Amino acid sequence: MTKLEELHAAGQSVWLDFISRGMLEAGELDDLVGRGLRGLTSNPSIFQKAIGQSDDYDDDLATLLDESAPDDINGIYEQLVIGDIQAAADALRSVYDSSGATDGFVSLEVSPLLASDTQATVNEAKRLWKLVDRPNLMIKVPATPEGIPAIESLIADGINVNVTLMFSMDHYEAVANAYLRGISQTADPSKVASVASFFVSRVDGKIDAALEQIGTDEALALRGKIAVDNSKAVYQRYQELFEGEAFAELANRGARPQRVLWASTSTKNPEYSDVLYVDELVGPNTVNTLPPATLEAFEDHGTVDASAITSDLEASLSRLEQLGPVGVDLDAITDELQTEGVESFSQAFEDLMSTLEKKVDKLSDG
Repeated sequence: MTKLEELHAAGQSVWLDFISRGMLEAGELDDLVGRGLRGLTSNPSIFQKAIGQSDDYDDDLATLLDESAPDDINGIYEQLVIGDIQAAADALRSVYDSSGATDGFVSLEVSPLLASDTQATVNEAKRLWKLVDRPNLMIKVPATPEGIPAIESLIADGINVNVTLMFSMDHYEAVANAYLRGISQTADPSKVASVASFFVSRVDGKIDAALEQIGTDEALALRGKIAVDNSKAVYQRYQELFEGEAFAELANRGARPQRVLWASTSTKNPEYSDVLYVDELVGPNTVNTLPPATLEAFEDHGTVDASAITSDLEASLSRLEQLGPVGVDLDAITDELQTEGVESFSQAFEDLMSTLEKKVDKLSDG
């Protein structure tokens, strides 16, 4: 049994937080699926690196230039990305089918430039859903105030949604309730899947900096703990919402729980274990999406404790309560992280458009 299969036996599905034309053509995704990978996520930053920092797409670009207007950069980008997403979805279709449509998903993000526009997000999500035309697609929508009603609407319309950029309990509550409202309206709840992507390592990055600035012994003792503690608290709330009587009626209609997906799980601080946000967050009915380096590290020296996510919960909740008294406002920091996340993805998208424009100009001149 591989490490990824061990995780699945413990109730957690591992998805890959990466995509590129090169890995698809080399059969790397097929190899990972053979080792137990159960899904894939993408975002504007990933595509910015994949397309902007390689020549893997140049042949397709040249072909598209023969078919498209050179100034239709967004259209050219879309065709490149849709091709990758469809290929990945096809590679994961066997997982989707064998899992009863609980895994095998590929996520594609709505343009981050629409994060503050509910109706535009809904319209774009529906357009992408039809364009990709794969049942194992998930449309990524940010958990911004404007994204929450979009999530409810899309779920109600039977579209799979991966909700992204969640950092706090308030974010999670809003997302879970949007899912519950949406799934109660949909014609056939059994045909809709959703995950709630809760970001992990970025929380430690911000909180640790604040704790170090405060500098007291009490503050410094909390470093490297809060991201996992925050995630454990959210998982406890997930259990309350989806494993009790409140969800039973929807479950009887075929509705599935909206699983929590741990995102941003690469370790940023070199003083911490490079598998910290994998080992500590193993638990039933969860997903962890890993970038390639973290996936490789986990396969090499990660550990699987099926009850990790619920262990020492009281200590985790206690540390979260200590943040305020030592001078850290967790809610303010997590709201800031969400704003920065939208800005970061928007910048990556704009950088990608700029890079594509330069490539198009070069190929047109050539």
